[in-house]
Amino acid sequence: MSNHEADPFVGRDTPIPVVSITRPDDPPSSASAIPTPSDKQTGKHHLSAGKLRGKLESLGHGFDRPESSSRVSDRLFTMLLQQVLPSQDYDSDPHTQSQPTKDRRSRQYVERPGFSLPVMSSNFRRFNARIGVAFIFQNRLIRLFTWRQPTQTLSFLSVYTFICLDPNLLVVLPLAACLFFIMVPAFLARHPPPPAYLPTDLYPLSGPPLAAARTIKPAPELSKDFFRNMRDLQNCMEDFSRVHDALIAFISPLTNFSNDALSSLLFVLLLFTGTLLFITSHLLPWRAIFLTIGWITTCAGHPYIQDVLSTPSTSTLLSEKESESRSFLLGLSKADIELETSPEIREVEIFELQHRALHDEHGEYESYLFSPSPYAPLSPARIAGDRPKGTAFFEDVQSPRGWRWSDKKWTLDLLSREWVEERCVTGVEVEMEGERWVTDLHYADVQDESPRKWGKRKEGEGHKVFVNVTSSRQGEWRRRRWVRGVERVPMINEE
Repeated sequence: MSNHEADPFVGRDTPIPVVSITRPDDPPSSASAIPTPSDKQTGKHHLSAGKLRGKLESLGHGFDRPESSSRVSDRLFTMLLQQVLPSQDYDSDPHTQSQPTKDRRSRQYVERPGFSLPVMSSNFRRFNARIGVAFIFQNRLIRLFTWRQPTQTLSFLSVYTFICLDPNLLVVLPLAACLFFIMVPAFLARHPPPPAYLPTDLYPLSGPPLAAARTIKPAPELSKDFFRNMRDLQNCMEDFSRVHDALIAFISPLTNFSNDALSSLLFVLLLFTGTLLFITSHLLPWRAIFLTIGWITTCAGHPYIQDVLSTPSTSTLLSEKESESRSFLLGLSKADIELETSPEIREVEIFELQHRALHDEHGEYESYLFSPSPYAPLSPARIAGDRPKGTAFFEDVQSPRGWRWSDKKWTLDLLSREWVEERCVTGVEVEMEGERWVTDLHYADVQDESPRKWGKRKEGEGHKVFVNVTSSRQGEWRRRRWVRGVERVPMINEE
């Protein structure tokens, strides 16, 4: 027996699933004649045996050869995934990169391989072949907390009680679990006990091992245990979805500030409780608290208690208590929490720019556009030689996203000197009255022969000396500031 290889460890307590494929000419049985909800909704039909075989034969690579089963399964999984999964890699989408919120799953945050259908198919098959141990552990936990064998559940409660009374024993728990659940079963598999129908003196109790060491191997593809893992994975995903939806339905209305007063009250209560526990946590009897919670949770899974909780009267009572608790919180929030209901008001600005040619000193300024920046002489855009950006008409100026206009029209800012000084704008001329234009100044070198600059006579009286001085005149750009009030748009809950 020691020369034989060990079989894979595939212990299960559940029945083996049966997969059947009907032929087109077979009469519908009682099981196959019942349409599923998905068939009714999507209008799809069952795949007959002839069509399934033709589809698999079209995949090639020797369908009749036994060594090609992995290739056939690989192609089959890839074909199925191509029907339900997109081929686009959303990590490289420029629209998602420009979002202000950081995506913790993006490859910009953590470097991970991109999505690929062949890799997805291969990883799914490898994962499904190795996940059986986790489902065995899950089934044992279900049997433990549903009191299938009361002695095991009471033994668990005894161990849990010892750990709660003496938390130092918690470091012994992993070692004891390794001994009793890994080492002892492995030794018994290597050295099996004598059968009950053989006398002990005829069975060797010493000497070399009588069996090969048992190892945990991945389940072979397309085997019974492989399909069991797929079934358990399917049920696990459904359980997770139900728990996730139930938690979201219970927690989200309380914490997402859809009801500002209720969420604000809950925030105050959590803040007060957290502060109180921060000060008094060392005074609480945590051993007794965890012991009580563990016993109540475990006893709640007893079949008798489950039958009591599942009665209509108990369900109605729990629903009424939940409604009363929510009503109490809503009443308390409306009585003690006062929130500002008027929308937030801000002021936005726009600059009206006018332009004329630099060489046309006596020309008229013409309207150019309305820009969010004043396009000052020393602005980066002006220095770089870029043209101003904006819109040509007042009507095209839109309010910021999430805001709406609170004033009917734009108002000219009469305090032009203040916004010029706030922005430290230089090289401009400010109108204190009138239309409040802020005009660029153009500086140029000219020759001045005024009498004030005459020098001394060298050869004759009245000899003039020309001196280069700097004069200024209005430049090619001028602007003025307009303001208008906006208010934040309130969000309406669509429920």
